[in-house]
Amino acid sequence: MRGRRRVGKTRLAEEFIRRSGVPSLFFAADQQPPAVQLERFINDVAASDLPDAAHFDGVTPTSWDSALRLMAQAVPQDSPSIVVIDELPYLIQQDPYLESTLQRLFDREFSRRPMLLILIGSDLSIMEAINQYDRPFYMRASEMVVNPLTAADVADKLGLPAAEAVDAHLITGGLPQILDEWPAGASVEEFLETAVPMPGSALTVSGVRAMAAEFPPEAQAGVLLRAIGSGQRTYSSISKASGLPGTSIARGLQILQEKRMVTAELPLSVRPSRERRYHIADTHLRFWLSFIEPNMTAIDRDRGDLVLQRIERSWTAWRGAAVEPFVRESLRRMDGLPENTQAIGGYWTRTNNPEIDLIGADREPVAKKITFVGSVKWLENRPFDEHDLRELIAHHAQAEGAGTTTPLYAVSRSGCDVDGVTHVDPEQLLDAWR
Repeated sequence: MRGRRRVGKTRLAEEFIRRSGVPSLFFAADQQPPAVQLERFINDVAASDLPDAAHFDGVTPTSWDSALRLMAQAVPQDSPSIVVIDELPYLIQQDPYLESTLQRLFDREFSRRPMLLILIGSDLSIMEAINQYDRPFYMRASEMVVNPLTAADVADKLGLPAAEAVDAHLITGGLPQILDEWPAGASVEEFLETAVPMPGSALTVSGVRAMAAEFPPEAQAGVLLRAIGSGQRTYSSISKASGLPGTSIARGLQILQEKRMVTAELPLSVRPSRERRYHIADTHLRFWLSFIEPNMTAIDRDRGDLVLQRIERSWTAWRGAAVEPFVRESLRRMDGLPENTQAIGGYWTRTNNPEIDLIGADREPVAKKITFVGSVKWLENRPFDEHDLRELIAHHAQAEGAGTTTPLYAVSRSGCDVDGVTHVDPEQLLDAWR
């Protein structure tokens, strides 16, 4: 079972154990030394309701092989049980042979018992690799991905209109613990007024936990994430903001992409481009890095009011950029797009002239045909109007591969006042996720 940090994997497993009513063991790994982890594992087994947990009395296993072998004797031999190992990647990073150990014990011990073994991890790259063909545990596990709640889920949970639900999703990233603190029907402003001033709220804490993830030292993860989170999206601007040497930036960005923390995008066009741009993959972490993390000192000294003022000043600009990846992913899920639309992205040049929000094409990153050109306007009180249409037409003329018959799309939060475009509203975006 894999998914982003704070998405609810542990809570889901705990609830499953509670409802099952069968003997169980739940062990949560961490970043402590291997000897400490083994001692904690022994204590957790001894404290569990496994019927033969007494096998661990007076025994001190010196390896995961011996500890897991004893555990196989502690579980019921002829009735169901559940064993959960949470944050497995921590153990794999400490013991490169652990996967082989699990494979051997699974084949010889675990698979002969009615025991459900649940392996959980937040390091997506490691968890995805476990079941690959060249790894010891290949074909021995069914994979389950726990995704954050979608914008449609947020709308249903909070009882918000579509546009406000999208805004709430941009702030929370769909993380259940944050949404649990969001009162039903409360607006963005009402929620932030309550959550931002509280140092212990899920809104302020979740980003801290995500940033505390285990990264190799060469990743320079914190420095690079803060640079990208502050709005630096190109390699050169990230370099200037971080102050790191080029080799460190290149390696760090590669690791962050492998860990699914950062996404890199190229312009979608009929011509190749090297103008790569980076953004934080998780929208909540993007919000947290922009507004919460730089202002934690103010929150700790009970000046959340200052942070709220800073959010208010920058909210429209931040949201306008943050909503674009969501719009593109929503359109990818929608029916009724122009024929042969197989890819949706954006287009930009080094000088941002032009910078086009939406490009539909027959393939990516280098297309043969542009199938539509579009604009995103996510403002509360202004619909897509004549000024926006003129700007879109000008961009359409600069989009290589687009012809006079290429359709124009307008995604707007507050309606559309012009003809000649296909308008997509917030309700349609949410429907794509239902």
